This record gives sequence, structure tokens and C-alpha cells, in this order.
Amino acid sequence: MPAALDALVALLAGWVHAQAFAPREGWALQGLAAAVLAWRVMRAPTVRRAAVLGWCFGLAWLAGGVWWLFISMHRYGGLPAWLSALAVAALSAALAIYLALAMAAFARWRSDRPGADALLFAACWLLAELARGLLFTGFPWVASGYAHSDGPLSALAPWVGVYGMGFIAAWLAAAAAAPLAPASRGLRAWWAAGAPPLALVLAAAVAPADFTRPAGRFDVTLLQPNVAQDEKFSAEHLPAALEWLGRELVSARTALVVAPETAIPLLPAQQPEGYWDALAAHFARGPGAALIGVPLGDFTEGYTNSVAGLAPGQPMYRYDKIHLVPFGEFVPYGFRWFVEMMDMPLGDFTRGRDTRPFEFDGQRIRPTICYEDLFGEELAVNFVGPGQATVIANVSNIGWFGPTEAVDQHLQISRLRALEFQRPLVRATNTGATALIDHRGRVTQALAPHTRGVLVGEVEGREGSTPYARWVAALGLWPWTALAGGVLLLAMRRRKAGAGA
Repeated sequence: MPAALDALVALLAGWVHAQAFAPREGWALQGLAAAVLAWRVMRAPTVRRAAVLGWCFGLAWLAGGVWWLFISMHRYGGLPAWLSALAVAALSAALAIYLALAMAAFARWRSDRPGADALLFAACWLLAELARGLLFTGFPWVASGYAHSDGPLSALAPWVGVYGMGFIAAWLAAAAAAPLAPASRGLRAWWAAGAPPLALVLAAAVAPADFTRPAGRFDVTLLQPNVAQDEKFSAEHLPAALEWLGRELVSARTALVVAPETAIPLLPAQQPEGYWDALAAHFARGPGAALIGVPLGDFTEGYTNSVAGLAPGQPMYRYDKIHLVPFGEFVPYGFRWFVEMMDMPLGDFTRGRDTRPFEFDGQRIRPTICYEDLFGEELAVNFVGPGQATVIANVSNIGWFGPTEAVDQHLQISRLRALEFQRPLVRATNTGATALIDHRGRVTQALAPHTRGVLVGEVEGREGSTPYARWVAALGLWPWTALAGGVLLLAMRRRKAGAGA
């Protein structure tokens, strides 16, 4: 196939891959797109061609998956449309380099043995995803495993987590492409390549499903203010938004009420006189408790994107966001000029350190703030050992990205976190998706996005640890790095030995 046509096929396959994520249930699309990439890279005449194919696929995958970043920069940040589009393209192009290097490594060290090459393709794919998710604070949005929050691979979540799901999905995709490889032996090639990952999927499907047990039920109120991002700090709209929020907080009749990220966008000292004191006094009297998104801190100690917990008989709980968003909450070195071009209330927040959960009425709730929901490996420590959290509460503001699929994608991310740790997850968001998710990753109740509303429902806390929680809390993602690196090193040694013979 001519090089230009080959690149076009990779671009189209990458775009199809981007369509595999929410709001579509596209696990089959994910596998098909990855199989097309494996097919073309297996037939690439040079390592350089394989790298180009990986880069084209990654570029289309990322640009098609996170195009909505354009809205935050152009509509709300004030950047010219051309510069916003260029920024999204540049980010996608840079992150696609990981997949380009991975496909180059695959092409360089493959052996033309279907079983070994399918595993090598999956290992290279995994290394690319780990690099994107970990380096430079990480950006694992639309990681391939999220496409399998529904479908047969979802049973793997409490065992191997999102990266393991992506690894096995890539292994199956390469197995599907094996009969099309240059040295293929037809169906024998498919069986040699596909039997091991299929066995893993089947084993997870028939293994015990529940690793956690009930830890009591409680009712919860989730607030969705639906404040447009360009009105959030407006003197014209802010008083009415604060009045609605305060009224709903104190009128809640459930054990817990949760308000989204920066639901109160002002420091306590900047709020209307008596506003915060009235909220604190109300929840001090009981019987209910509240988790409220609000900035905290001061000029001396630094400012934080935080969740404040108010409950009777205890001092204010405070969780400060730990995993900050580049450009949104801290400015990477050398990019101050870019941030200063945008008309956004951004700045350098201070990172939090304390991960203890909020305790009330026998429940222990682990807050996460928006983007932190992507980093399950950083949450795992809260779901093992004494005092482990029984519920996850995500507070978010996706208003930066308008009425786009970013809302659905973030809900999909939360569903997979619930699957990994077998914990219920409650989501209180500004514009959506405000929802209750059970420990099996199923959405049991939700508000329509981009509407103002209040969601009342019941949550069953859970305790106990999944296999994934136990090993990732102890070792982080190093086992995946070691596995993928080991497969690559073994392929290199075999290729070198073959060349020497």
C-alpha cells in the first residue's frame, strides 16, 4: 500500500477509535480500530513507516477524543479560534509521539510469530498508554480501557484496572490481525495469538464477582447548579447562584448533601457577609452533613481547590486537590505567556497532601475533584487496610467544555473507577453528569445534563478490597511497566539471537 494511503487508513482508524468512547458504547469499535492499526503496522515495510502509522492513529484518536478543549480556550479563554484549534492539534500531535515510538519498537523487534507478536504489540501499546498517563503529570483521557466500561472486558476491571483492560484489548486486536500478517498461517495464527488473552477474559468472567461487602445505606442529595462558565464569577449572576445553592444546601433532608467543584467560587472571606458562617452553623446542628466545593487558603499558605466537609460534632473537614490540571490549576514552566493570553481566572494552586476520607454516620467518603477521577492508581491506598473509604464522591465542573461529549466521557471514567474498586460513586457536578453509580459501575440515577436540578437517592457503602486495589496500592503501576518492558526486552533478545544465528 502506498505510504500516503497507509497514513490515511491509520488516520481513519484513529478517528474510529475516538468514537469508541462515551456517549457511544463502542467497545467493539475500539477493538476494530486497534486491529486495523496492528494489521497495517505488521505489514509496514520499514520501522519509519510503522512510526508514522502509530503517530497518525494517535493524532486522530486524541484530537477526536478531546477536541472539546477548543471550547475552553476559545469560548471561555478568549483565544482566537485558529490558535485554540492549533493548541488542541499540537497537544494531540505531541501525545501521539508515544504511540509512534511504540509502533516503531514493535516493527523493529517483531518476530513474525503470531503469538509472540500479538503479545509484543499489546506490550508496546501498554507502554505508550502508561507514558501518556504518567509523564509530565499525565493526561490519560480516552485511554483505551475506558471503551470497555461496558462489554465483556468490564469483568477485568477489579483485577487489572483500566490499563490492564487496554493491554488485553490490544492483545486481542493484534490477535485478530495476525492472520493478515505477512508470515501468517491463517486460523492457526489467530489461535496462537488469541488463545491467551481470551483465556484471561473468560477466567475473569467466571471468577467471583464481588470482592466487597455492604457497609450500610444512606440517602444523599446531589446539587447541579448549571452555572455557565462565563457567568460563574459575574457580579450580575453570582448573587442569585449563591442564593440558590445556599437554599438547597440547608433544605436538604438527607444524611449527606454534595455540591460540585467550586460551587461556591469565592474564598470564605470574599463571600457575602455571614454566608459561610450560616452554612457551618446549620450543619453543626445536624443531623445531616455536607461536602461543598470551595476554594480555600490564603496568600501566605497558598490557595487550594478544595472540598469542605461540614458535619455535627466535628471540625470542618478539608480535602485539597492533589492532582492539579496543567494550565488550568498550575502553569508548567515556560508557558506563562500562553496562560496570560487567556481571559480566565486561573492561577497556581497549592497541591494537597491529605487523602483521609470524610467520616460521618459510619461512612468514610473519599472525595475526588474533577480531573483526579482519572488517576485510579493514586486513589487505591484509600481502599485497602483499616479505615478504608466506603464511598467515592467526585465533585466536578465540566462547564468549561460546554454541551459536549466531555460530560459523557467523564461519567464513563467514574463508572470505571467504581468497577475497579467496587465502590459506589456519587457525582455532583456543575453542568453534568450528576449521577449515582453503584459498585458494579451502573448508573442508577442521573440528572439531565445542562439543567439546574437536585438529585436525591440512596447509596450503599461498601468495604473490602479488590485485587486491583491491593496490588496497585502496594506497587503502583510498576507491575505493568515491568511486564511490558520485559516483553519488549525478550523480543529484542530473541531478534538479536536470531540475527546472530
